Amino acid sequence: MNWARIQAGGCVTAMLLACSTSTWADGASTFDPQQHAGTQLLVDELAAQGIPADWLIETLNQASFSQTVLDAMEGAAERRLRWHEYRDIFLTKQRIEEGADFINEYEDALAQAEDVYGVPPEVIAAIIGVETYYGKHKGRHRVLDSLATLAFYHPVRGGFFRGELAAFLKIAYEQGVEADELYGSYAGAMGYPQFIPTSYEAYAVDFDGDGIRDLWENPVDAIGSVANYFAVHGWQRDGVIYHEANGPDVAPESLPINQTSKPVVTVSESIEAGIEPQSALDPELLVVPLRLELADESIRYRLGEYNFYVITRYNHSHLYAMAVAELSEAIEQQVED
Repeated sequence: MNWARIQAGGCVTAMLLACSTSTWADGASTFDPQQHAGTQLLVDELAAQGIPADWLIETLNQASFSQTVLDAMEGAAERRLRWHEYRDIFLTKQRIEEGADFINEYEDALAQAEDVYGVPPEVIAAIIGVETYYGKHKGRHRVLDSLATLAFYHPVRGGFFRGELAAFLKIAYEQGVEADELYGSYAGAMGYPQFIPTSYEAYAVDFDGDGIRDLWENPVDAIGSVANYFAVHGWQRDGVIYHEANGPDVAPESLPINQTSKPVVTVSESIEAGIEPQSALDPELLVVPLRLELADESIRYRLGEYNFYVITRYNHSHLYAMAVAELSEAIEQQVED
């Protein structure tokens, strides 16, 4: 899922929570602007931007509160699994084989994406493979329900999700799609690449030239959009994602380990702290030291380069980025075989 812009919510949500939670007193679920102060404010704001108020009211009337969505936000796999457990979810024989099939089926679009944006086909395929199993599992939650619930009832990130709900309503209106018929993740991520709405607005491209940016049903647009997302976030053409390394049983306290921020540790600093690359690297190369737990309780060390950091812009988890990296390698090998 694309968590690149998910962050703590603001004071707007705190104010709206105070005036809207009463609508839940009897267990009913309504976002009717005539009964819900928060959605009425949203209608007023978006109507001022040119979206018909009648359309907004009708659409928000179809939204339903979902406790399931709130519960799911607390149990993301990136926060509770060790590396080998997380890896086993995505590095399966079937996902690797179907990744190779995806590359073969969309060979032209993937080649064009690499030419334009510099992102290899296997990396794009791995992202879509991790996110939606190549479009087979795009989510089972109505996006409208997820975003309305999180916008007004998430205790921390409500302000952020209010912005996502607004963006979603704009997209649905401008593209002429039925907002209540679109499904995605519990966090409101959508389509083949699971873009959240503001990422859809910012990074989705019409890659097949048909005049529509369609990430829900068009894998070619999804391919171009993932590549564009990576390019905008600084993907280095022909760059390496990570290097194998050796290190101590206990992580060095002097180094930031498993960070998802830009690389700030030099190779020489890593070596001095006890994490040494298995092949010779430029001593001044900036890297992200990674410590991964395996099933036999042994430890594997790696050094991520800038492209590793770029993958974490898609999902702020070192586990996610490493799963994408390993899946891309496996898919590439499968294609070659």
